[in-house]
Formats: sequence, structure tokens, C-alpha cells
Amino acid sequence: MRRDAGAAALLGPLLAGAAQPHQVRRAAQGLGLPERGRYAVVVLDAPAAVPDADGVRWCWCGEVGVVLLGPEGLAGPVARLGEAGAGPGGVSPVVGGLAELGSARRLAGAALLTCGPGAREIVALDERLPTALVASVPELSARLVAEVFGPLLVLAPAERELLVGTLEAWLECGGSVGRAAVRLRCHRNTVFNRLRRLERLTSRSLSHPRELVETVLALDALRLPAARA
Repeated sequence: MRRDAGAAALLGPLLAGAAQPHQVRRAAQGLGLPERGRYAVVVLDAPAAVPDADGVRWCWCGEVGVVLLGPEGLAGPVARLGEAGAGPGGVSPVVGGLAELGSARRLAGAALLTCGPGAREIVALDERLPTALVASVPELSARLVAEVFGPLLVLAPAERELLVGTLEAWLECGGSVGRAAVRLRCHRNTVFNRLRRLERLTSRSLSHPRELVETVLALDALRLPAARA
């Protein structure tokens, strides 16, 4: 584990995205890391202890971790972060060298924004791209929620959650009313009626591709911590 002030000083400019070539070389030499390699960045809510293992090397700058990946790629480090109880956390896509850590840091931060309050999950950005896109622009996500779900927001919380929960179940069941009914333990006509009511309230059809995309993105925005606060 390299978590001392010297490591933070070397990593800081790289993670900020403003590193000059000589700073990249200095960081590589000081940390004993290759300038080119398969790296990822992890952003956690709080610092965690994750040991090197199986060809994976970690360097830490506070709650931000830089990992030089081994043969197994991202899967192993992400799993070990979860086992260590390090969540919530966001993980960047793999980048090709130390000079790209600034971009990776921003993308990992976007992934972290998709984690729910109190969650312990470690989320790879590529698993949450639409939600991260929405979460990265709070003003637009708030506008999207107001525009699409405005009429639902004035309903009683239990009634609103019933409609939104039915929409989520329907989406998770691949748009199958029958499977959603089994999951929700109700009749398929009940699911159908709830979805039709949601369509009337939002003025958006779930069978129209563009309107469905807008509704799904608004649902992601609605479930973000900031939207529920």
C-alpha cells in the first residue's frame, strides 16, 4: 500500500488532469510504476485498505485509488473492494497509461454519483452509463424529472411509489407485463392499468422509442440521491 504524502504529491497532478510529461515520468519513477500500462481509477466515499494481490498494484491519494491491473482485468480489484467493505465507490474504464489518469478520475467520479444513499456497492462506469450521464449534470437531471414526472410528484408518496415501482418492475422484466405481474404479485391487468395511468400522467407513451428513452432517463434521475433529497 502506497498511501503516504509522497505518493499523493506524485499522483495529485495526474489525477487533476493537468500533468506535464515530466510529471508523468517523475510519478512513474517515484512510485515504481510503468508510464504505459492498464490502469483504472477508483473513487470512494472514504479511504479504504485494499492490499496488492495477483499482479495488481494499488496507489492511493486519500479516497482516490489508482490501480495497475493484472491479467484478470477490473473484475478482481472490484470484487476485492467489495469484500473489503470499501463502498460506495465508482470505477473508471481501463486507460492506457498514467497520463490518462485525469480523465479516468472524472469518469470514476461520475460512476460514484450513481450510487444510492447508504449503498456499499462498487460500480463500474460502463455498467451505469445512462445514469452517470444524467447524474453528471444535476441541473438537467432535475429539469428532466420535473418535465417527465412532474404530475407524479404531486401524488401521495405511496401512490407515486406504486406507479414508479411498477414501471421499474416492467423495465427489469424486459417490458413483459406478465412477468412484471408475477414479480409484483398482482394481476397482469393491474400492471397494465398502472402503466397506462403513468403514461397519461407523464404524457409519454412507453411504446414510443424516443418517449420511452426519455422516461427511463427521468426514472434514473428520480432515483438519484439528489433528486430524493
